[in-house]
Amino acid sequence: MPASDPSRMLLRCGRRAALLLAAAAALSRGRDPDTAVYASVSPPQPLRQALPAEGLRSGTRLFSPWLPPSPYQGFPILNTFTSASVSPANHRDQGSDGSSGDSRCCPGCLGRNSIAKAASAVGPAVVNISSMHDVHGWVQEQSIGSGTIIDPDGTILTCAHVVADFQSTKAIVRRKVSVTLQDGREFEGVVLNADRLSDIAVVKIKSMTPLPAARLGSSSRLQPGDWVVALGCPLSLQNTVTAGIVSCVDRKSSDLGLGGLRREYLQTDCAINKGNSGGPLVNLDGEIIGVNVMKVWNADGLSFAVPIDSVIKIVENFKKNGRVVRPWLGLKMLDLNPMIIAQLKEKSSTFPDVRKGVLVPMVTPASPAEQAGFRPGDVVVEFGGKPVESIKEIIDIMGDKVGVPFKVLVERANNVTVTLTVIPEEADASR
Repeated sequence: MPASDPSRMLLRCGRRAALLLAAAAALSRGRDPDTAVYASVSPPQPLRQALPAEGLRSGTRLFSPWLPPSPYQGFPILNTFTSASVSPANHRDQGSDGSSGDSRCCPGCLGRNSIAKAASAVGPAVVNISSMHDVHGWVQEQSIGSGTIIDPDGTILTCAHVVADFQSTKAIVRRKVSVTLQDGREFEGVVLNADRLSDIAVVKIKSMTPLPAARLGSSSRLQPGDWVVALGCPLSLQNTVTAGIVSCVDRKSSDLGLGGLRREYLQTDCAINKGNSGGPLVNLDGEIIGVNVMKVWNADGLSFAVPIDSVIKIVENFKKNGRVVRPWLGLKMLDLNPMIIAQLKEKSSTFPDVRKGVLVPMVTPASPAEQAGFRPGDVVVEFGGKPVESIKEIIDIMGDKVGVPFKVLVERANNVTVTLTVIPEEADASR
C-alpha cells in the first residue's frame, strides 16, 4: 500500500491520539476528578472541517472515523476540538454563556443575574403615582409618574412635577394623589413636601399591613461606566425595568441650559419615558442611587437623575425646615485644576501661585459676596476654616446656614492674600 494511502495516515493519527489519551488517563489515575488531567486532540485539518460540531460535549463518547477500531475507540474525549480547561464537575455548574452561576469577582461587576437581582430587590417598593388637576377650571388632566417607598411607614420619594403644577408662576401642590403598589394595592397619598428647584417631593401613605421599602445607597462612589437599573411606570406600564450605564456623575444644570441656581445630575443611557419621573435609579447591589427626573426628548440615551446624596439632604431640609433652605453668596465660581491654572498663568503673569482652589470670575452686584469685598479674579483657597478645591465643598460647608458669617481666605493677583467675611442670604429660586 502506498505511503500516502489515506487509510494508513488515519491509522497513524489514530494510534498517536490513543497514546496521548492513554498517557493522560495514567496521569489522572487516582486523582480527584476535579483535578484530573484532560487531554485534547485535534483531527487533521480536512477532517476538522468535515466533522459536525453537534454533540461535542464534555464526557461524551465520540466514535470518530479518524480513530482506530476497538480497543482504542471509546475514550472519553473532553472538549475535542478545544483545549480542556474546565473539569466536568465545574463544567456542569456553568451557565450557557460559560459563566458559573451569578458569581461576581467584585461588587459592581455584572454577573448573569445581576440586573434581575437588583430589580427584584427594589421592584416591590416602586409605585405608580397619578393625580387629576383642573386646567382652566373645567378640564381635568391626569398626571402620571413613579415613586419609591423608602420607609416601611409609607414615606415615598418622587418628583415634584408629578405632584405639583409648576406651569403657573405660583406652584399648585396637589395635596392628595393615588398610589398603586406592584402587588396591586391602592392607597390615597398625601403630598408632604415638594421642592421646585430640585424637582424632589415626598408623599406619605398609610397601611395596616407591612409595606416594602427600598434601601438607600450612596451616589458619591459612582463612576462613569458603572451599571445601573431604572425602574418605574412609563406610560402607566407598571413593573418596567431598563438598564444602562452611568455616562457622567456630575452633569451641571448649566450644561443642560437650565437657569437658576446650580444643580448636578447623574447622566445615564437608561431608557426613560413619560411616567418614569420619580422612579429609582438603582445600582447592582439593589440600592437607590438616584431619582429619575428627565430626559432629552430629541435624543436617545440621555437621561438624568438627582443623585441620592443630594436627595437625602433635601429630605433632611424638609424635616428640619419644612422646605429646602439654600444659602446664596452671589458668586459665579469655577473649579481649578493644574491645566486651567497653567493656562491662566500663560494669559496673565500676575495670576496667583496656587495649586488648587475655586476661581471667582464674576461677583453679582449688591450680593453678600460684593458686600464682603470679593473681586473678580479672586481664588478661594479656604472657606469656613477648611481648605477647598471645588464648588461642591463650599456648598457642603455652608449647608443650610443662612445669616451665619463665614471666614474666607482668597488669593489675589501678585500673590496677595486676603481674609474676607461673608454672610449668606437665603436663595431665591427665581434668580
